[in-house]
Amino acid sequence: MNFLWPEFLWLLLALPVLVLIYAWLLRRKRKMALRYASLSIVKEAMGAGQTVRRHIPPALFLLAMAAMLLAAARPVAVVTLPSNQQTIILAMDVSGSMRATDVLPNRLVAAQNAAKAFIHELPRNVKVGIVAFAGSAQVAQLPTINREDLVTAIDRFQLQRATATGNAIVISLATLFPDAGIELASMQTGRDRQRGAAIDGEKKDKKEFTPVAPGSYTSAAIIMLTDGQRTTGVDPLEAAKMAADRGVRVYTVGIGTVDGETIGFEGWSMRVRLDEETLKAIANKTSAEYYYAGTANDLKKVYETLSSRLTVEKKETEVSALLAMAAAVLALLSAGLSLLWFNRIL
Repeated sequence: MNFLWPEFLWLLLALPVLVLIYAWLLRRKRKMALRYASLSIVKEAMGAGQTVRRHIPPALFLLAMAAMLLAAARPVAVVTLPSNQQTIILAMDVSGSMRATDVLPNRLVAAQNAAKAFIHELPRNVKVGIVAFAGSAQVAQLPTINREDLVTAIDRFQLQRATATGNAIVISLATLFPDAGIELASMQTGRDRQRGAAIDGEKKDKKEFTPVAPGSYTSAAIIMLTDGQRTTGVDPLEAAKMAADRGVRVYTVGIGTVDGETIGFEGWSMRVRLDEETLKAIANKTSAEYYYAGTANDLKKVYETLSSRLTVEKKETEVSALLAMAAAVLALLSAGLSLLWFNRIL
């Protein structure tokens, strides 16, 4: 625990002085007490419990004083608090390889079920958007708090060919920052590109952009799930750089076969391999994390982990109010017990 005003800690030296004053008052009171013929009879009448009880209210008041003095020093501690996350974009792979059954009942259905469970567990105030990607990427559902619309969008997924992971990140960023002029077309053709800046169709409309620290944008995050490596579209690492410059974390989830597998469907076949190296690089570049899900149960656990990770966060926060509240409770308890047992306040 750190303190913003550590010089106030010197006031804690007053506590031993208060203890000495209390002891002196007790001794003075003893001297002024009436002398009884047999003091042992009085002590026996009072009982040991009564003797201990008389010290409890002053002890509680002393603790209240200690808590107030600590609060005055403005302590700072790392505590778990609700996250500021307001929007989460789910970028989900709908390429043909998602029909593979190595993740039961198949990769797509497992991903759909896990995504719907994830949405159900999120706080109702968190907006969720859906981006579906294969050879291209499109917004399946704009960010909303309407869970029914999100489920409907996930159920409407249709499988397509190719995998454009970079496009998914760019479209997700364009959804999060609709006024930033992020355009996928200009990135694919290579026109009017500015490293780390917003992509705009015309130079005259470009807005000045200043990169921020990776992971510093706490109002939104992207979760990208894929089962293959990029076969078309924007370089995913270039797209990850765009996300990093905007402080947006891109959590990546890999599902399916890491070593590669040939999948056939309706007379055609293709070789698919999960590009874990790139997915890890995307997560690392944006100060996020990569998760691998080899089974439907693994995928569900990944989303559960992400749900708890994105809805709470540990941060250094001033806890003076908590100590002040503890001091007030202790002071009230001290006064209450004193009135209850001795009909006086301390």
